[in-house]
Amino acid sequence: MRMVRIEQVPWLMAAARMALGPVMIMGQRCGWNGVALATMVVVALVSDIFDGVLARRWACDTNGVRLFDSIADTVFYAGTSLALWMRRPELFRAHTLLLLSLLMFEAARYAFDFAKFGKPASYHSYLAKTWGLILACAVITSLVGIYGNVLFVAALWMGMACNMQGLAMSLVLHEWHKDVKTFSAAMRLRMMDAVDLSERARKVFEDSETKRGFPRRIAAVGMRLFAAR
Repeated sequence: MRMVRIEQVPWLMAAARMALGPVMIMGQRCGWNGVALATMVVVALVSDIFDGVLARRWACDTNGVRLFDSIADTVFYAGTSLALWMRRPELFRAHTLLLLSLLMFEAARYAFDFAKFGKPASYHSYLAKTWGLILACAVITSLVGIYGNVLFVAALWMGMACNMQGLAMSLVLHEWHKDVKTFSAAMRLRMMDAVDLSERARKVFEDSETKRGFPRRIAAVGMRLFAAR
């Protein structure tokens, strides 16, 4: 039997969290009680916290792991949102405009990231972590029957703020980066990227000048020899 290597554990945790999204929808359709659904949200939240911790501890916190982690979060919360809509549609009807604004903002940010970097952003900022915690609490309280209107609205507004920050980071960054915790960190990376790009441009220019300059120097020497005759 093949053993699972430790560097595969964060991948498996993110994959399990992704799979819970469709399970949430199926569970709601099958009439599972709110406690069972809320328990899955708690499990996903714990998984989201510790997969990054373990990846850093085991030195396997690669770009691929962080990107897959972000995709897993998106799939899970998309499924959870659909399950919550099936269970508590009055929450969505009461805040339709804000919810649609958030969805359009999220879609626009994903489209911009794909257009600029060729893949979605994976910043895992402090604001995004706060949004995930508030969103999980809002979903849990709503699923178990507690009137979670205040947390639900707070989660929507926090999502708007998080997407604004993410879009601003994508606008200022020259290249794709993972784990950009704040906008100021994005600005520092922008400056570092600008220096790196200028160095690369200078090297390319020097290489091209060297290649073009060699035949010119040969021609100049030949002209001098011809004139000396």
